[in-house]
Amino acid sequence: MQATILAAYGLVADECNIQPFGSGLINTTWKVTCGNRAYILQRINHQVFKNPALIAQNIKHIGEHLNLHHPEYFFVEPVQTLDNKGLVITENGEYFRLQPFVPDSVSYDVVMNVELAFEAARQFGQFTRLLSGLDIAAIQMTLPDFHNLTLRYEQFEKAVKNGNPSRIKESAGMIAAIQRYSFITTTFEKIRLDPDFKIRVMHHDTKINNVLFNKSGNGLCVIDLDTVMPGYFISDFGDMMRTYLSPANEEEADFSKITAREEYFKAIVDGYLGELKNELSHTEIRHMIYAGQFMVYMQCIRFLTDYLNDDAYYGAKYEKHNLVRAGNQLTLLDRITEKEGEFFQAVAMHGNSVA
Repeated sequence: MQATILAAYGLVADECNIQPFGSGLINTTWKVTCGNRAYILQRINHQVFKNPALIAQNIKHIGEHLNLHHPEYFFVEPVQTLDNKGLVITENGEYFRLQPFVPDSVSYDVVMNVELAFEAARQFGQFTRLLSGLDIAAIQMTLPDFHNLTLRYEQFEKAVKNGNPSRIKESAGMIAAIQRYSFITTTFEKIRLDPDFKIRVMHHDTKINNVLFNKSGNGLCVIDLDTVMPGYFISDFGDMMRTYLSPANEEEADFSKITAREEYFKAIVDGYLGELKNELSHTEIRHMIYAGQFMVYMQCIRFLTDYLNDDAYYGAKYEKHNLVRAGNQLTLLDRITEKEGEFFQAVAMHGNSVA
């Protein structure tokens, strides 16, 4: 299979070293080394991305815009096949793509210090700023309703009504807590009607491992553009809050380890607003703390909904895996909400941005 894929790019598999690469959970990735050239080969998960051709189309538009208007930006262009296509589609309907491997680059799975948090936030802010002139109509929705909190809450309510009765009973306290936080959904519904919230080209998956760094810790570029599509800034900034603020990730079962670190929040505010302060409206900036609540709450809902539905979506590595994940995110939501006052001061440091 890999030999056929590589041949479409003019590469001979027998002359290349092919090794699994990275820690991504959605797509399958290999590093392909052919002499002094190296590439990243990926099989796109067709179960998650129902129309991978839209991903290739989006990346093409983004690359053309950056090359024309911001040629100084380091953009990792996909390798075209011999017949000038961005994807290889196999006979059994699998989708593959190839891109250059960036030499001397580094990626991280954990935000180890505030400098990394700042630099990652700066990179995602810069990415959005540079694409502000791109016609939003040219960018397609690769994952419809991905961050539609209203839909996620409706799915949660349905699971509470129709899910596994014993799991519903067991989760009564967490269900009540989610219902107490339902104002987050109400606010999201208002945002969708508010002209102060602009629909932009957003990344939608701003984990630290979606930024490439050089060996000095400076950001090179944003990568993994599958989820790039129209959306609100709360998706990107909120996901950074969700994944950078706590030293414990969403798999941690000891909830006492979950915190919302003020210094990390300040770092991502400084990095993000350093690029987007003049692009975001005052109303949007006033919702920066809400962005974290939005993303954490939505992930909490999704985990608990899946638990009530017998782990049909995420699956589970042990009996109460998704219940633990939901409790983890609910704890992080509590920690962020407790720090609203301190976090607001970090945003207020940017002067009239929150006036």
